[in-house]
Formats: sequence, structure tokens, C-alpha cells
Amino acid sequence: MKPLIVGSAWGFVFLVTLVVVRTLMHTPPAAIDAEPVDIMLDEAGLAQRLSQSIQFRTVSFQSLMHKDRTQFTGFIEWVHTNFSLVHESLEYRQLNDTMLYRWLGSDASLKPILVTGHYDVVPVIPGSESQWQQPPFSGAIVDGLIWGRGALDDKSGVLGILEAVTYLLEAGHQPIRTVYLSFGHDEEIGGPEGAAAVAAYLKDQGVQLAWSLDEGSFIFDGVIAGVDKLVAAINIAEKGSITLDVVATADGGHSSMPPKHSAVTDLARAITKLEENLVPGGLEGLSADMFDTISPHMPFIPKLLFANQWLFGGLINSQLSAAPSTNAMLRTTTAPTMLSGSVKTNVLPIEAVATVNFRIHPRDSMDSVEAHVTDLVASDSISVRRRGGNNASAVSDWRAPGFGIIAQSMREIHGDIPVAPGLMIAGSDSRHYGKVADNAYRFNPIRLTPELMTGFHGTNEHISIKDYAQGVRGYIQIIQNGSLN
Repeated sequence: MKPLIVGSAWGFVFLVTLVVVRTLMHTPPAAIDAEPVDIMLDEAGLAQRLSQSIQFRTVSFQSLMHKDRTQFTGFIEWVHTNFSLVHESLEYRQLNDTMLYRWLGSDASLKPILVTGHYDVVPVIPGSESQWQQPPFSGAIVDGLIWGRGALDDKSGVLGILEAVTYLLEAGHQPIRTVYLSFGHDEEIGGPEGAAAVAAYLKDQGVQLAWSLDEGSFIFDGVIAGVDKLVAAINIAEKGSITLDVVATADGGHSSMPPKHSAVTDLARAITKLEENLVPGGLEGLSADMFDTISPHMPFIPKLLFANQWLFGGLINSQLSAAPSTNAMLRTTTAPTMLSGSVKTNVLPIEAVATVNFRIHPRDSMDSVEAHVTDLVASDSISVRRRGGNNASAVSDWRAPGFGIIAQSMREIHGDIPVAPGLMIAGSDSRHYGKVADNAYRFNPIRLTPELMTGFHGTNEHISIKDYAQGVRGYIQIIQNGSLN
């Protein structure tokens, strides 16, 4: 017995030593040399122009009949006037209400790059107007903050690019590699007449982009638990989406004589089964690359877990799955969003329907998700109907030159910050641009805190003048470096 106890003790000591040594070796890479840049900008002027852009109610409604075309044409004319140097110096083409510019480079043998954003915004949630600290389309500038729809998503991106190109033009910058700029008008409804039209046009012209940069992730500040420094997360893929109707049928009848099982109760059991049996996921592939890059910057205990995934992999997956933001990085998500049943309070429905939206991880597909749901819930009384959707994007190369240029540009602005690949859990116009680009990246060079995240498609969307100006500096470096390499 004693040798067994001694052996177990030595085994425990060896295990602890191994875990600690691996943790101590799990350190950030050596600092990457990046010469800091000092870019002087008229920050008050930047803020005023972003404020003015927000005042155009360029709202994309699901139904085109509600679109106020005058707001879109007004915004386009405003851009042409307020960024006249860009409009007069670059080649311009308009595809529907999307603006496409070409800044011709001196070396036609190099594949062009595309830098893009969208100027349409989502509607303000009816009834929520009184919850805004400043009116949602006022563009109010109060205490160093710019308020309104589009301040983050994504007029700050569009205006940031225009300000950056204006700065470079005024500085006499001449690109070697051709640069395209695209400003979409319908990203919030899938980009069918904007980004899709631009991608089709570029394809018809025989243009294959080296890389594209669209909206996506941000420079995280306090967003990643345990990391107390800025982290630039550059999304290299985006999730797909599929919407399924889970349909329960029954005989119906009067509610005074309910059967043991009805369409509604059968449907409730089906939805519960879906939520209890999520699409399998885990920390692998792109998600693993992201956390492998970020975890060396974490405090000792979480670093210990990530440095020893062979031992703590199950615990890591459990912890990440418990938080909605990180769970979405690990798997295809399941979200019941709509329910319908009887037309009257005392009538048992012959059909009850739950609409469920799935955001598809790159490891899965629409077909595999539908098969998962069908295997779980289909029966004599339950069927599954597909409404529509799209598969996840291809995964771009985060070791390619384009990613490196964006990363280097961020270090020139912010110092030696961690730069990691990420997965966009929503959709973007890159689903179209990626069809004509070797690699499609999704990143806004703007600081994002947890407090700001509720502004996306929610209330009180705003950005600070300081953060916006830093974003403009980021775009300046990205476009300058990208057009010379």
C-alpha cells in the first residue's frame, strides 16, 4: 500500500510541475517592432462630419416599400460635396445606391485591395425612442461623445475611410497597388443590390482582389475576460444562417375538451429538446487559434487552463459555452424566435409553428443543421421546414500578407497589442466581396468596450470623438500600408 501511496504522490507532483511549467512557457511572443506614427487630425472637424452623416435617416427596412430614397440620395450628394477631393481624384461608379471608388495604383500587375463599409442603418425599435439619451438621428455631440444610429454600425466606418483617403490625398500619397472603396446601402438586409452588385461588377471586369477589409470585429477593451490590454480581433470568417420552421400538427377542436397531447404541447417538447441538444461544438480550428493567441496575455489561472488543454479541455469548453458571446464562437447557435398557433383563445390549433434561427459555424452547413434538427424532433406529428439561409463563409488565411498589414497598422497606432484571428457571429457584406477576394477580413479599427456593445441595433448607440479619431488613424495606416505592399 505504501509504495502505491508514494507513487501516487510523486505522480501528482509530476503532474502539477508539468502543468505549471507549461503555463510559465505559455507566454506572448517577443514584441514585434512597429514604428509608432503620429498623425495630426482635426478631431473636431471629424466629429462634425460624422454627426452630419448620422442625421441622414438611411434606414434599411425589411420591406423596400418603406425605404425613404431621398435620405439615401441626400447622403450620397453630401459625401460628394464634403469629400470632394476623394470624389474628384478617384474614379467613381454608382451601383444602385452603393458608391464604388477606384484609386488607381502605379503597378497594374498587383492585385487590388478593397476597403469597405455600409452607410445604411437598422430602424430604431418602435417605442424605444424615449430611452435614448440623445435622439437617435440627431448626431448630437455631447461631452465628447457622438450619438445616433450609425455611430458604430457603420457610418463611423464609411466616414473613417473617406477621412483617411482625404488625408492621404492631401499628403500626396500615390498608391502602388490599386485601392477600391465601396460604401454599401443595403447591408442590413443582406446587400443584394449593393455589395452583391459590386462583386458582380468586379468579376465582370476581371478583377480579383488580393484582400478585402469590411466591418466586423473591433479593438476590444475589457471585452475578453481577464485580458487587461487592448486586443485587435480581426475576423477571418463569418457565420452562415438558416431559419427552420418546426411544425406540429393535430386534430384541433374546442379548448373545453383538450386532449392529452396537442399541437402546442408537442411543439413545446420539440423546442425544449432542441435547446437541450445543441449542435455540437468545441474549441477547435478558428476558435482555438483565437484563444491560443489571446490566452498568453491572461492572468495565471485562465492561462493555466489554456496552456494545458489536454487536461482542462472539458472545463474550458464548459466555461466558454456558459457565456453567450463565447458560446457563439464555439458552435452553431440555436435561437427560437417566433411562435404561432391558434387564431382564438378557445380553439385548439391544428398547426403550431416555432421559427428557429441557427447561426452556422464554418464546420457545419445548412444541410447538416437541418439534419440535426430533423433527427431530434421529427415524428408523425412534427415536421421541419426550411425557410432559407446561407452557409458560413470560407475561412481566410490569417497568415497571409493582408492580415499582416492590418496587424502591423494597428501596432503602429496602438503599440505592441495582441492581434488575433476571430469569427464574426453575425453577417456582413463580405459574404459578397469574399467571392472576388483571395482573403476577406472583417475589422473596424475602433475601440469597443462592453458598455458600447448594447448600442449595436439597440439603444443609445454612440462613439467617443477620441475613439473615432483613432479609428481614422487606423484606416490611414491600413490603406497606406496596403497600397504600398
